[in-house]
Amino acid sequence: MNGPLPLTRAATVRRFNRFYTRRIGILDDGLLQSPYSLTEARLLYELAHRKRPTASAIARDLGLDQGYLSRILTRFERDGLITRTASATDARQSHLSLTAAGRAAFAPLDQAAEAAVDAMLARLAEAGQQRLLAAMAKIEALLGEATEPADPFILRAPGPGDYGWVVHRQGALYAAEYGWDETFEALVAEIVAAFVRNFDPRREGCWLAERAGEVVGSVFLVRESDWVGKLRLLYVEPEARGLGIGRRLVAECIAAARRASFRTLTLWTNDVLTSARRIYEAAGFRLIEEERHRSFGKDLVGQFWELVL
Repeated sequence: MNGPLPLTRAATVRRFNRFYTRRIGILDDGLLQSPYSLTEARLLYELAHRKRPTASAIARDLGLDQGYLSRILTRFERDGLITRTASATDARQSHLSLTAAGRAAFAPLDQAAEAAVDAMLARLAEAGQQRLLAAMAKIEALLGEATEPADPFILRAPGPGDYGWVVHRQGALYAAEYGWDETFEALVAEIVAAFVRNFDPRREGCWLAERAGEVVGSVFLVRESDWVGKLRLLYVEPEARGLGIGRRLVAECIAAARRASFRTLTLWTNDVLTSARRIYEAAGFRLIEEERHRSFGKDLVGQFWELVL
């Protein structure tokens, strides 16, 4: 028996849009049981939070048609919600401000919106709320609307669930980017499991890069012998590349290896991982040996690198 056809990516996004607009009441005649549509409520919000904006600035920032915006503003002015003041520098422009009546109309709308979101969040436990907020932040970042934080990432030690996440993400990313099969994910799982079982806090470590509440990269320092450490499992999420995260993770691993009194830091990689190889070379690693091998469903060239500490 045939099941339903899988949704296309566009259809999946549209389905989410339908779900969310229904959930927050955008389809109602009046937003949050008010006499105002979503667009009108957004205009009241902008006027309440901006200092005397012009209509053209609002139209540009919200992507509104000038004629449509003009009709709404004319109605607001007729209802006594806004005033217009001619610009001192451009006679064609007017500055907009809410009147006392406009502020009185906006206040309950703002309070109702806050209460509606609080009620929606209250249905979730604290962990669920944090996951929802992190997912929203990620959507903003991916679609280019989020403000870039002053410090774009931090490094931290792993916590519960982080080791499994590293295995999952490396398996998924290397399959998507290089076509590697599940045997690579199995190898990552074995490396991580051995690290956790045999962890020596004096000479080993794992560092996770976190950005906007999301893990976006990792690196491991593993003891090979009394004098040799090994850098393992470096990766950076695609959307976080170009921020210096890979270089920072490698630098942290090198510094920890020196503190642990290792004399040499080694690593194994494959020649197709060109970005990682550039990071290693810039950090002072030297290519020692290459070997062809068949792994992860692909013909690869493995590389052994070494840094004398």
